[in-house]
Amino acid sequence: MYTITSSARLAENVYELWIEAPHVSRNAEAGQFLVLRINETGERIPLTISGVADDRVRVIFMTVGTTTEKLAQLKAGDTILDVVGPLGKPTEIKAYGRCVLVGGGVGIACLPIIAQALKNAGNTVTGIIGARTRDLLILEDELRGICDDLIVTTDDGSYGIKGFAAGPLQEICETRPPDAVWVIGPAIMMKVTSGVTKPFGIPTFVSLNPVMVDGTGMCGSCRVVVHGETKFACVDGPEFDAHAVDFDLLMSRQRFYLAEEKESREHYHAGGCGCGGEQ
Repeated sequence: MYTITSSARLAENVYELWIEAPHVSRNAEAGQFLVLRINETGERIPLTISGVADDRVRVIFMTVGTTTEKLAQLKAGDTILDVVGPLGKPTEIKAYGRCVLVGGGVGIACLPIIAQALKNAGNTVTGIIGARTRDLLILEDELRGICDDLIVTTDDGSYGIKGFAAGPLQEICETRPPDAVWVIGPAIMMKVTSGVTKPFGIPTFVSLNPVMVDGTGMCGSCRVVVHGETKFACVDGPEFDAHAVDFDLLMSRQRFYLAEEKESREHYHAGGCGCGGEQ
């Protein structure tokens, strides 16, 4: 069993958990993820490692289904059954030079650990974070403490620059192109934003979050197409060359189980367990 040491609501439907998991925290590197399971009847869900401290690991997630709703209800002192990780290939950290990290929505959660690793390697790091509105922005203060510069955007203009994160990235590419860019967020946001860097030939990386079950490459549910070849996000990724990803296929596969997820949530809110059985 793994103990929750702290929990917090960061924004509407966005939550943070710190979990005591020494085997993960001591071995985790930027860009990796873990798979957790609340109890014996629960599903396995992948979550990016957002931070580590001593024997604890941090995950930040949005409530999008029954399992994440249950996770959001956990408090300090509660326990979960399984925490498996670290999984996936870590971010390639080296001396690139000038780096830009772009995060959208809950994808911002992935940025601090990558930004800190890049800084430790001697890079200059500019962060760009965006959300629909000010109340949905997360980790701004933390990222200001890590990045050399942080640009904030909101779709509605309620805070920072009005518009999408792709706008400031376009300006940076036109005035002083960076040496490497990371874009993490919803699939459509990654597709559009990484498209900004392609004409400039800037190496750009995205962290993909397809449907995933076992996290070891056995089930094949997390397959994505990169450079026209099938890859498995759990073992070949989750980071890939942004300019080589088939985003349309990724978005199509992400919609596969929406009906089942909706049914599960309705059952859960009606008093069931959310798994199709009895509570």
